[in-house]
Amino acid sequence: MTELIRTAIPGLLAWYRVNKREMPWRDTPDFWKVWVSEIMLQQTQVETVRPYFTEFISKFPDVHSLARAEEQEVLKAWEGLGYYTRARNLQKAARKVSAEMNGQLPKSFSRLLDLPGLGPYSAAAIASIVFKEPVPAVDGNVLRVFTRLTELGDDISRPQTRTLVFGILSDVISGFPPGDFNQAMMELGAIVCKPRQPDCPVCPLNRICASHKNGTQLRFPVKKKAAVKPHHLIGVGICMREGKVLIAKRHEKQMLAGLWEFPGGKIENGETEEECILREMREETGLTVELVRKIAKTDHAFTHFSITLNAWLCNWVSGEAQPLSGSEIRWILPEELDDYPFPKANKVIIKEFRSAVK
Repeated sequence: MTELIRTAIPGLLAWYRVNKREMPWRDTPDFWKVWVSEIMLQQTQVETVRPYFTEFISKFPDVHSLARAEEQEVLKAWEGLGYYTRARNLQKAARKVSAEMNGQLPKSFSRLLDLPGLGPYSAAAIASIVFKEPVPAVDGNVLRVFTRLTELGDDISRPQTRTLVFGILSDVISGFPPGDFNQAMMELGAIVCKPRQPDCPVCPLNRICASHKNGTQLRFPVKKKAAVKPHHLIGVGICMREGKVLIAKRHEKQMLAGLWEFPGGKIENGETEEECILREMREETGLTVELVRKIAKTDHAFTHFSITLNAWLCNWVSGEAQPLSGSEIRWILPEELDDYPFPKANKVIIKEFRSAVK
């Protein structure tokens, strides 16, 4: 199978040169642009990344500028892109590269793996595209192409399957431009070998593809059915006092660490939204508040769970705000909300809040 795949690679590379999409980080030896793009592209589609990438590179044009930046500035630039641990790890790695490596990335796959935020896929992509190391980058697109090509029935969610594919492609990639090979495989999965509607007639690998021959494309890849995500109901209070609104910063051990939010939490069994918010305000800030009215309801999905966020406008009654949950809290003017990085779901609430207090 390895030799059969190798015979089709020249055609794949020729297809890639003609059909590859224009991207602001592509066709450049600039390791910084490639690095930033690969981190942003983790679990995020190209079209979503494009505007964020352009703005991020404008703010942080090199590794040293990101290393010097305040974390809040970095999170604000990442706001809305999600998976904020990526931004925090990118800055940690940038600080390490800036301070300890004279601003230069390690030039090997194995050493790249030592940097925060770089796993096997990202390290391989950078090593192959920037440093021409013949190491395959195995992401979801590549796994889909490979399993259809070979009718491999192993569960792609298992690490052993990725290791198997990595090993086979390590033999295949030798002798070809590694950066082009990896990008061609990923591009093929993104625009031709799509999950539900593969465009097999235009695929440069169709003559050797086992699933195309047997009409089994939609059976691959094989992946264990995901468990049903838990769903949580959340109540939050937008508390006003003398024209200012209270916000809280999520602490280091929480998901979305470093971002800001309105105080609140999960609605317990048998508890109403109103009861939840009154309780959470006491427990998180020590404040007694009165509820005015509900101003927003929004749904949001995370990787392992989903939420319905219910937001109520409320007024301060008594007490001095204290960060009882361990997070930082601040009273700020409503117009200052744009200066702070918030999770995506909170942006919906901010919009409704502004309409409610006009």
